[in-house]
Amino acid sequence: MAMTPPNIPTASNTNPILPTDPIAPIAVICLTQRALATAKRIAANLQGASVHGLRTRVSTSDVDVAFEDTITHLQQTFSTDHVIIGVCTSGILIRALAPLLADKWQDAAVIAVDEAGSTFIPLLGGHHGGNRLARDLAERLGGQAAITTPGDAMLGLALDEPPVGWHLANPQAVKPATAALLAGETARFEVEAGSAAWLTNSNIERSDTGKVIIRTTAKAMDTNRDDKNNHEIVYHPPVLALGVGCERHCEPDELIKLATETLAENGLSAQSVACVASIDLKADEAAVHALADHLGVPARFYDAATLEAEAPRLANPSDIVFAETGCHGVAEGAALATIGTNGTLIVSKQKLKRATCAIGLSIDDIDPLQSGRPQGRLSIVGIGPGQPGWRSPEASSLIARATDIVGYQMYLDLLGPLIDGKSCHHSDLGAEEARARHALELAATGRDVALIGSGDAGIYALATLVFELLDREDRSDWNRVAVQVSPGISALQAAASRIGAPLGHDFCAISLSDLLTPREDILRRLKAAGEGDFVIAFYNPVSKRRRDLLAQARDILLEHRGPETPVVLGRQLGRPDEQITVVPLAKLEVDMVDMLTTVLVGSSNSRHITRGENSWVYTPRGYAKKGPDAANAPVHSLDNPKNDPKNDKAN
Repeated sequence: MAMTPPNIPTASNTNPILPTDPIAPIAVICLTQRALATAKRIAANLQGASVHGLRTRVSTSDVDVAFEDTITHLQQTFSTDHVIIGVCTSGILIRALAPLLADKWQDAAVIAVDEAGSTFIPLLGGHHGGNRLARDLAERLGGQAAITTPGDAMLGLALDEPPVGWHLANPQAVKPATAALLAGETARFEVEAGSAAWLTNSNIERSDTGKVIIRTTAKAMDTNRDDKNNHEIVYHPPVLALGVGCERHCEPDELIKLATETLAENGLSAQSVACVASIDLKADEAAVHALADHLGVPARFYDAATLEAEAPRLANPSDIVFAETGCHGVAEGAALATIGTNGTLIVSKQKLKRATCAIGLSIDDIDPLQSGRPQGRLSIVGIGPGQPGWRSPEASSLIARATDIVGYQMYLDLLGPLIDGKSCHHSDLGAEEARARHALELAATGRDVALIGSGDAGIYALATLVFELLDREDRSDWNRVAVQVSPGISALQAAASRIGAPLGHDFCAISLSDLLTPREDILRRLKAAGEGDFVIAFYNPVSKRRRDLLAQARDILLEHRGPETPVVLGRQLGRPDEQITVVPLAKLEVDMVDMLTTVLVGSSNSRHITRGENSWVYTPRGYAKKGPDAANAPVHSLDNPKNDPKNDKAN
């Protein structure tokens, strides 16, 4: 077994994908097979990106989402706040999206890229991350970014696109201020807080009497003026650390009230809060995460030893807190640990009944990613049978977000470029508990882990093992991990879909593996399913050493249903060498099946039919019993001119 130790991540690519928060999710649109390679290169370099391909011109097995109509899909994707990167002509994007445009403050970024991936043109949302994304991609992929916004071109920066973590307090002032600077006016910089080199090193001409004032401050400011003569731009840099503590199950509203009132009473802007910080014992505390969500910042956590190291700087050390947590101050300690030795505790511990908070001011910008660690996350992800088109958008998003991927190597290989640049951890077939345990250990250290399984994660898969470990061991560090299960297309669904609708009526699933389930229990369930006339999906039908249970299952079922009962054998479902075979139950042989085969046995009502060139298996549900009135009920249609063959044009 090859399993990477939790504290030594192994990356498969030392050139990590570009983080795209806060502008994800991203749809990379591909309209031709020629453009596919560029689209996949772009998506592989972007966190949270997926490739969308035109079904009639692009291989659907190579894309995450296949669509029928280009204009409709572009409009739907744009309307759901996706950033769009179109590997196509800009005219297609313009014609599709022009009717949907609102204003520059609302529209998501749209970038046009030529098929060779040499030119990146931000068409929309340049100041909402589009310009930066175009530049980053061009640099990464060896192309050029064609930036056309005047501020970027002449001033060397976009005043309405500050760095990550910074907030523009009064966006309405940017247009008149930019116009004044482009007309030759000078600027006066009032740097009260933050690392403002991105401003001071720009092409903006400076003077002590400048008409345009550019202020960086952590103080709350009145920025509601909206007039053409307002040439003061106010930025709030990420320099405040909000340390918090609370009792277990504290009401989120209480902590939010305390924090927001403390900021307001001290004249501080919530937009300068870089993160909410606390002790790691609170990593799963709902109130702490609710406060972070309320402020739109990360929650970060420190161990007790780190907070205790700040004891000499505490304004209100407490022996009671030390007895409970191992440190003499949680709120003040977390704020101080975040701002570093050169920072200042500007608001000492404030209290309500069940919550505390304190505020620290850093000299430099606070990078939350370098402060403490986040709550660990474990996503147990079912990737379906294998092909990207059968993988859910949620599954792709969770995998793209993850820092660490854990799984059986064959399943990791199916993910391809989606896991480039991530730390990957694998173990042998049969080492499921080692993988689940390793995933929990990684997540307990603050990592974002995706535990990968084929099919659905909760059907004969790793999700149940994770919860069994949580139940059995009851470890406090594991219990603080945020666990999420993401469903996938199961093998029984995939097999059924390839041959028709054999699961159209009552069905069950039985695993024929006796490694974890006593053989007598399996036989008992087979007899019950046979007597109940269920359609049955057999998982793990055979193995190298176990060849007899499938034959026993066949013989048991023949006691309750006819010899011609259809049996569907689905092998390598969703993969290039997929095979679908239908045989009568009486002729089912063990040698027809291997470890990669899913077996569906019909009920006594299931039918195998041939219509035209097609062969289908289905299990009727009884709709014919509803009579002719139901069959002849009116169907109301709303015609779409695009569906008229006379209007068919190349999309």
